[in-house]
Amino acid sequence: SAGNMKLSGWGRYPITEASVSAPRNEDEIAQLLRGDKAIARGNGRAYGDSAVNVSNTIQMTNFDRMLAFDPATGQLVAEAGVLLADVIEVFLRRGWFPAVTPGTKFVTLGGMIAADVHGKNHHKEGSFGRYVDWIEVLTPDGSVVRCSNTENADLFAWTIGGMGLTGVIIRAAFRLKRVSSAWIEQHTVVANDINHAIEIFEQSKHSTYSVAWIDCLKKGPALGRSLVILGEHMRCEDLPPKYQKTPFAVKSRAMWNVRFDFPVAILNALSVRAFNALYYWNGKRKPQRQIVCYERYFYPLDTILGWNKIYGRRGFVQFQCVIPIDHAKQGLNELLQAISGAGVGSFLAVLKRLGEQSSKFSFPMEGYTLALDFPVNKKTLDLMSKLDDITVKHNGRFYLAKDSRMSKEVFHQSEHRAEEYSLYRQDTACADTFDSAQSERLKF
Repeated sequence: SAGNMKLSGWGRYPITEASVSAPRNEDEIAQLLRGDKAIARGNGRAYGDSAVNVSNTIQMTNFDRMLAFDPATGQLVAEAGVLLADVIEVFLRRGWFPAVTPGTKFVTLGGMIAADVHGKNHHKEGSFGRYVDWIEVLTPDGSVVRCSNTENADLFAWTIGGMGLTGVIIRAAFRLKRVSSAWIEQHTVVANDINHAIEIFEQSKHSTYSVAWIDCLKKGPALGRSLVILGEHMRCEDLPPKYQKTPFAVKSRAMWNVRFDFPVAILNALSVRAFNALYYWNGKRKPQRQIVCYERYFYPLDTILGWNKIYGRRGFVQFQCVIPIDHAKQGLNELLQAISGAGVGSFLAVLKRLGEQSSKFSFPMEGYTLALDFPVNKKTLDLMSKLDDITVKHNGRFYLAKDSRMSKEVFHQSEHRAEEYSLYRQDTACADTFDSAQSERLKF
């Protein structure tokens, strides 16, 4: 049964009154597809409106079972509503870890496929879709179709990164990778400016994981000063003796819970500047090599439940673009100049090196991706339009899982594949059946 509720993405902007149903089986989903156009929704961790449909949002939380595991290949078959957190909970202690993980483990398998998520290892190991062996998709006529690289290959290619607009992902098979401990050897390298950071990334391509945190309020010669944080899974025999007996036992870190909206005044440029300076000097001071548990390396924000409330009642917007490699230095310098010039800091400015594009409609391409979040107000929205223009000028594109505000003009200038995707959707009747507030806004 459908009920009306206020829905938003993780950024809590925009908030939409939507009709939501939580079907229990495939027949109930097929029934829902006979009504208004629909979109499937996982755990609501896309930042904007990509898993919202005003008249027909299909909540997939009841599809939460793991179905089969093959220890010879690491292949797990699971339903689309299974959380990555649950996969890690069950399999890490058995020596398996996701081949690719985004920055939160509170995402569903269906959501990870729909956004074709990438992690800190994209330059080396590609995005999540590379590890998906097959997907079962409920298509416009209500039938469930299995697709893979070799069968229904078009459906497979457009579903990975297709933002849920090719059908409802019901279940999938994907591969985990072997690890021999729950610990990461972390190596922090201090970069004096953005060009230095790029240099460090280019010299660290052999590292499995790499990510940089940028102080984006710094101007002049320190523009883009950052901490580049490299990581490797630790082998059991290299762990300190106290961890060797139980290499997968990690004390779960205390969960903080943000229960109320922070007053926006707390987030003024002063506190962001102080936070950034502190973070930078703290990182500079700490030993360069540390052993940290996987949660601290991959999911630093997951231990703060409801951290999206820190931005106050109006919510926040996220901006994430990728600039192709031949434009990266110039493009990143211009983006950071615009941000520091506007004096609108971001608590979290993250830079990653990406490898080549994996699927038809995936976000990553060979280059650098910059992700930022800002509290919602006129000043930040104006700045983000400026950032859009710089990205387009440098042949970059935008991550739909983070978008909540882009204009359709900007989207189509940056996304040359949208036309082909729209044609595919029309040819397969998907365009008449699946639609999200985001695809409505961006017209694809």
